[in-house]
Amino acid sequence: MKALHIAATGMKAQELNVEVISNNVANMRTTGYKRQRADFQDLLYQNLRRMGAETSTTGTIVPTGVQIGSGVKTAATARIMSQGTLEQTDKELDIAIRKEGFFQIQLPDGTTAYTRDGSFERDANGTMVTVDGYAMDPGITIPDDARDITISADGSVQVIDNNGNQVNLGQIQLARFVNKSGLESIGNNLYLETEASGAAQINNPGTAGFGDLQQGYLEMANVDAVTEIADLIAAQRAYEMNSRIIQAADEMYSTTTNIR
Repeated sequence: MKALHIAATGMKAQELNVEVISNNVANMRTTGYKRQRADFQDLLYQNLRRMGAETSTTGTIVPTGVQIGSGVKTAATARIMSQGTLEQTDKELDIAIRKEGFFQIQLPDGTTAYTRDGSFERDANGTMVTVDGYAMDPGITIPDDARDITISADGSVQVIDNNGNQVNLGQIQLARFVNKSGLESIGNNLYLETEASGAAQINNPGTAGFGDLQQGYLEMANVDAVTEIADLIAAQRAYEMNSRIIQAADEMYSTTTNIR
């Protein structure tokens, strides 16, 4: 009886589904987090009677056949890259991206990572860095005597110096990808480029295909609590139904073994 194995694959699939949902819920307040969704595929089929086979010398064709599936497997945990809501913080170095694009971050090993988390700080040298101390790429350094930091929608960073002059410190650039769902998550709100994502396309905010910037705002996670609760209930019920199938198959085995 294959029902035990088939139902077991269903229970494993729903267990993973709940893990994905729990990670979404855990990151509901994570800046720039993008929710994931578990996608499933059916497993190979055993053909007991193949459709289209001839059943007589006159060419009679089997219209449907007999196929027995062997369960379910996890095909992907797709990341939903939709826009999260923007929350006002009034902090000078908080930056939200509206629509397409990622900030470029220089990792200690020289690798470029990408993020939607725009909560930047200044390190001891005045360089704009993430909360983990990783510098923005291209780097922007803010002098000690600078005041009234202004980050425009097109990414230009300007300050007022001690003499009251407006000084341009640099240009924030964004990266975008043909398949942004193909980026690899490495934690700390960072992604890495992969062959699936395609090569990064770099340009200034506000240019064709790129979003613009909003200073004093942060993009919140795109996790909807109601959707996650509904998905959790559906996953729980599917898990229960698969467990009932295992119980039913066990009872059928028991009936067979008790035949005298």
